[in-house]
Order: sequence, then structure tokens, then C-alpha cells
Amino acid sequence: MTNHDEAVAVRPLTLAWVSRHLEVGERVVRTEALHGGITAEMRRLTIGTRDGGTRDLVLRTFVDVEHAEDWLNREAGALTLLPGTGVPAPGLVAVDPTAAHCEYPSLLMTHLAGRTVLDDEGLETRVPLLARQLVAIHALRPTERPREYVALTTADTVVTPKGADAAVWAAAMDVIRKPAPPYEGRFLHRDFHPGNVLFDVPPSRPADARITGVVDWAATSWGPADLDVAHCCTNLALLHGPAWGPRFAEAYEEAGGVLATAASERLYWRVRDGLAFSEEVQLVSQPWREAGRTELTTRAVEERLDAYVTALMDALG
Repeated sequence: MTNHDEAVAVRPLTLAWVSRHLEVGERVVRTEALHGGITAEMRRLTIGTRDGGTRDLVLRTFVDVEHAEDWLNREAGALTLLPGTGVPAPGLVAVDPTAAHCEYPSLLMTHLAGRTVLDDEGLETRVPLLARQLVAIHALRPTERPREYVALTTADTVVTPKGADAAVWAAAMDVIRKPAPPYEGRFLHRDFHPGNVLFDVPPSRPADARITGVVDWAATSWGPADLDVAHCCTNLALLHGPAWGPRFAEAYEEAGGVLATAASERLYWRVRDGLAFSEEVQLVSQPWREAGRTELTTRAVEERLDAYVTALMDALG
């Protein structure tokens, strides 16, 4: 159990900054580390209220992370835009993107009910929910667009998994050497996958699952809907098996989402995203193991990635 003394787990300057954004008479009474993130420290802060009750906030801190100011400005911008849109997201409480007040760049937001669900069980129910949620995100038309998406992976940075067919992977790298297909811009989450979606799943009725929140808006961008869809496809393929990648894309279209017209263009984005994962399999799979998917060793995930990329290349013909 955590207790009041653990409030010091939040660094002193940051704790003072948080306290300045609380209501009169409120204080941090408990802190708890939240797992699952890769780039940021996440903590749930339990706030003692004046009437003797409690409420929760979430503190995101970027410790020695390059581009932290940009990440936090984008997240703050998205959280400011989302209230009233019907997309369930945290509310912005305060942001210190340059660490003017805190030890490190930080963002304080409201806490959402629900939990991430990474199990295979109930996936048939959750995939259409994920697809509908992503369609709703792509339907947003902000008055001020976020910045254009950036694709960091190049053919030269791809890491071919051990035992993979080198010719297949070389052909995949050739796909992303070509210029990106033309696209109609959309508001993108840019890191939409099951680890960033919160669900309420009644224990006795998994079919009644519902989404309670979408978190981690730090990579919000403007770009092709295919890019967000491809990213969720890859995550599902690695978490649950290669067949779930195309299943998600189908569910997205069934939910009213619009993808690139040509199959080759749709596959371009999926190949690009799959290859991007080759560089960070270890980084991506560790939070999954911490969440209980202990069978998803780095090697097991590499094998799924190889199978998924191979299937994409087969589809490209």
C-alpha cells in the first residue's frame, strides 16, 4: 500500500507546482507509478479534497527526453481541443513544457476511469470498438491543425529480424524508398493502439466492454488516416497474431473510415509502420510483458513481426 509519505516520490519542485494547481485546501496524499509507457514517467496522484474525499490526477514527466517541449505542447494542444468532441480524453490541468517550474518537463491532467486490456480474450468485441473510436478521432476538424506527421524510419534504419527471409525484407525496404503516396490530411492520434485506450470491461460480461478513454496525445499530427490505422494494425498483429492486422483495417472501413483507394497505397503505410517496429521490438514488448503478456518475449514478437511483414509483401504481390 502507498501512503502520504510516498507523495515525496514526486520531485519537490514538481510537487510544489502541482500543489499550485489544486483547489484551496487540497493536497497530494498518495502517489502511484503507472506502468505501460515507454518515454515518460507516469504517476497517478490521489488528491485529498477539503470535504475529506479524494480525486485523482495524472502527472506525466519527461526525464532527459529529446523533444520533450514539442511532445508536451502537442499533448496540451490536443487536450485543449478535445473537450466537447465526444472523444474521451483526459482534461488538461497544467503544463510546464520547458521545466520552468518543475525539475523536468511535465504535464498534469485529469484521471480517466478504465484500464488497458491486452489479453486475447474478448478481442473480437474490442476491435470494432477500437475502429469506431479511431474513425471518430479522424473526423475531428480542428481550427488549428497540428504539425504534419513525421516518419522517422528509413530503409537504412530497418533491422531485419534473425531468421527472416532477407529477400522479403529487402523488398519491403524498397517499398518505403519510394515517395509516400498522395493523401488527404486528417487529425491523427499518431500512437493509437490498445496500450493507449482504456476500457471498462464488466467481469462477467466481456461482450459489454466499452471505451472510457484515449490517452497519450503527445504525437498528435496531421496526415493520412492510413498511418494511424497501420500503426494499430501492427500493434494488434504483434499482440494477438498477424491475422489481426488486416482485421483491424477491415473493421475501420466497416465503421465508416476511409482509407487510400489503391491497395498498393494502403499497403505502403502498413509496410512502413511494420518496418518501423523492427527498430524497437525490445522497447515495445517490455511493457506488454509487464502487463502480464509474459509469453511475448522479444524473440516471439520478432517472429510475429516477420510473419506480418511477409504477409503484407505477399498481399502486395
